[in-house]
Amino acid sequence: MATLNESQSGKAAKGRTKKVTPRVDLTAMVDLMFLLTTFFMLTTTLSQLNAADIAKPDKTNINIKENFPESRTMTIVLGKNNRAISYMGTIEKANMKVMPVADLQKEIMANKLLVAASHQNNPSKHMIVIIKPGKTARFQNFVDAVDEMKIADIKSYSIDDEHFEDKELLFMKNNGL
Repeated sequence: MATLNESQSGKAAKGRTKKVTPRVDLTAMVDLMFLLTTFFMLTTTLSQLNAADIAKPDKTNINIKENFPESRTMTIVLGKNNRAISYMGTIEKANMKVMPVADLQKEIMANKLLVAASHQNNPSKHMIVIIKPGKTARFQNFVDAVDEMKIADIKSYSIDDEHFEDKELLFMKNNGL
């Protein structure tokens, strides 16, 4: 690879030879380095960013209110201090629970099994989740909640950060969320 070239131009002068410093030729090493760099650049793949696709509707017609089926709708309200509120059904009959965001997966899976059992495991009657990040919620908690939708294989979920019911706001205030 590298060669060591010594020139023999030194002449003997009265018994002493002049010592010449050796010169190292690294041309082959540089060529090899460029070949290896090119090889690894062409054969490796760059990692792709994993982003969740979230589409929110346009605000063209605000008066439309979506009615979700009460028997299979779960609502998650994200608050401060890494806590969330969850309930099944409508707000009028809601049994609201405060829990850490880390426990959302257990609650989602339990409610998913409850919905499946109440609808005789009909695949068209899957659970619907509404995620409501409050003004005091951390963005990381929102990302964790959306990740839990992917992990739990929730087919239909909605993000609503604008429509909070009075009962939800009162419950959040009473529980320090």
